[in-house]
Amino acid sequence: MAKRTGEKYQAIIEAAVKVIAGSGYHNAQVTRIAKEAGVADGTIYLYFENKEDVLISLFRTKMGQFTASAEKEISNLEDPFEMLARLIHLHFSRLQGDRNLAAVLQIELRQSDPSIRKNISQIIKEYYNLIEQIIKYGIEKGSFSPQVSPNVARKIVFGSLDEVATCWVLSSRHYNLIDLTLQVYEIIARGLSIDGKAPPFPAEILPVH
Repeated sequence: MAKRTGEKYQAIIEAAVKVIAGSGYHNAQVTRIAKEAGVADGTIYLYFENKEDVLISLFRTKMGQFTASAEKEISNLEDPFEMLARLIHLHFSRLQGDRNLAAVLQIELRQSDPSIRKNISQIIKEYYNLIEQIIKYGIEKGSFSPQVSPNVARKIVFGSLDEVATCWVLSSRHYNLIDLTLQVYEIIARGLSIDGKAPPFPAEILPVH
C-alpha cells in the first residue's frame, strides 16, 4: 500500500468528493473516481483497499484538516465566547466553500454501511473533544454556567451545527449558510452563558449589519 500523501493521493480524494457528491456513494464507481483524478484504475488500489476505504480516508483527511484549522483558529484566544463564535463561523464557511464536500459529509456518509459509520465515529472524536474543551474552559473561566454538562453541551453544539448544515444542503432554496452564523451563535451562547445573555458577536469575524 502506497503512503497516503502526495499529489496523486490528494487528487484521488478530491475526485472522490466530486464523484460521490454527484452520484451518491452507492452509485459512485472507482473507475469514475480514477478518471476524475486523472489516474489509472489500478492506481486507486495502490492507496486504497476498496471504495469503502476511499470514503473513510476522504473523511479522515477532510475532518483532520478542518479540526487542525479550528484548533489553530482558537489557540491564542482567551474568551470562550469568541472561541465558540469562531468555531461556528469556521464550520459553516468550510462547508459553504465546498458544496460537494458538504453533500458528502452531510448526506452520503449518513447513508453508508454500518462499518463505515463506525470508522467515522472514531475519526470525528477529535472534533468532539475540541468542542468539549471550549465548553470546559468556559465553565472554568466563569463564562459558561457550571450547571452545564460539557458532554451534553458538546452534543447540542455539534448537533445544532450539523442540523443547520444538513438543512442547507437539502434545501431547494438558495441561501448562504454563513449568514446563519450569528443566529446560531446567539442561541448557543445564551444557553451556555451564566446569565442567559450572549456577548456581541465579534465583528472582525463576520460583519454584523
